[in-house]
Amino acid sequence: MGSGPSLDERAYVRAGEQQTAVKILVVGHFAVGKTTFIGSISEIVPLTTEETMTRAAESIDDLKGVNGKTTTTVAMDFGRLTISDRVVLYLFGTPGQQRFVQMWEDMARGALGALILVDPERLADSFPVIDLIEQYGLDYAIAVNRFDHASRREEHALREALDLLDDTPVVSCDARDEQSSAQALITLVRYLLDRAS
Repeated sequence: MGSGPSLDERAYVRAGEQQTAVKILVVGHFAVGKTTFIGSISEIVPLTTEETMTRAAESIDDLKGVNGKTTTTVAMDFGRLTISDRVVLYLFGTPGQQRFVQMWEDMARGALGALILVDPERLADSFPVIDLIEQYGLDYAIAVNRFDHASRREEHALREALDLLDDTPVVSCDARDEQSSAQALITLVRYLLDRAS
């Protein structure tokens, strides 16, 4: 995908304009917490496309390691977060199942970067997600979603397991918590600013 837009406000704001939109993807494998993350931080009521999981999906969606999940995203999630008087983040959450991957390329167009949510108990499920985001040429940060009763992993072990570059940000977060989700997004935005300068 060609080079992405710049996060520098001067690149967006023209004389007389009030705000500019910055598109951020929130991605991750199935049942990692993308809908919850966007719902916890969006300043508007988020758009969700959650549908009840049916028995027909049991043979398609791998529920191993997922407890109590009864709904799934079938198109996308969408939320908004104003980070300054002039810059507004528009958050696009992708569905996590492999059968929806063809939608990701369209959603990635025009995105400045991606926040990749990771479940520390299902790291292998993150490999295809990271590969896709890298294929699209997007800069990204990793947000390790803290699930109840999940074991804690050291950052260096996560980096090694996910084969991350040294400068790729890794932050721990609780997708249910507004402040924690905000910190994960701040980490991504700072990284994008550093990359743009």
